[in-house]
Amino acid sequence: MKPTTMTKPTFRQLAASERPLVMPGAHDALSALLIKQAGFKAVFMGGFPIAGVRYGVPDIGLLGLREFADAYRDMLAVSDLPALVDADNGYGDHKNVVHVVHTLERLGAQALFFEDQVSPKRCGHIAGKALVPVHEMESKIRAAAGERINPDTFIIARTDAREVVGLDEALRRGERYLRAGADGLFIEAPMSVEEMAIIGRAFDVPLLANMLEGGRTPILKPAQLEELGFRLVIYGISLLMRITKVMREALEDIRSGEFKQVGTGVSFEEYKNIVGMTDWSRIEDQYK
Repeated sequence: MKPTTMTKPTFRQLAASERPLVMPGAHDALSALLIKQAGFKAVFMGGFPIAGVRYGVPDIGLLGLREFADAYRDMLAVSDLPALVDADNGYGDHKNVVHVVHTLERLGAQALFFEDQVSPKRCGHIAGKALVPVHEMESKIRAAAGERINPDTFIIARTDAREVVGLDEALRRGERYLRAGADGLFIEAPMSVEEMAIIGRAFDVPLLANMLEGGRTPILKPAQLEELGFRLVIYGISLLMRITKVMREALEDIRSGEFKQVGTGVSFEEYKNIVGMTDWSRIEDQYK
């Protein structure tokens, strides 16, 4: 509860030092809190889980900056871990991208990624995507890098070109986005370990691997990804998939009237500790 005087490494520093930097995906304040308590050094906050958990819709461009910013605010408020935040395609042209950068920086995000999809955009592992022209994405990256409030804010360029037009074009776009000022690169949805190895050999910058369960990219362990050349790793929907299954099973247990799962979750005392009840009780007692 009390603010700490210790200075945590920034996202940029972790991107340079960790081999790799592993970031589970948070979808609400509780999951962000649990990721911090589990000892991870950074957290990822993505649009796919937030669209489902907070708004009950798929990640197909139905939501905008305001809806996502509200969700990011909740999560950033409970965790001081450096956060990589999904900024979608910037919700417009390069001036909109600058507005997104400033909005998310002021909320506390230390790293952002922008993608080169047209609106309405889609999750990177869902068919039906289309790309903006390369020069349009380059202008967005130049604007994001040139107008960030904090020069330490880490800008990652994401391309969805692999599935739409092939790996060669994805690599070409990646090179151009880096020249435009991106600090890191995210080539979404490689189809095999061999393709991931090609990406890893092609660039000497922090590369992001998206380990999306049920997606198009093989799920690998962090050590394997580091060997392939990836320094940033997100397991963006792992928590989401598990909590969705557990909730469905718990609801079926209640509906059936069997209540076989009673007592299988965390205890009441454990949950109170997770959300900081001890600190709030101290304050309640101390300032009566």
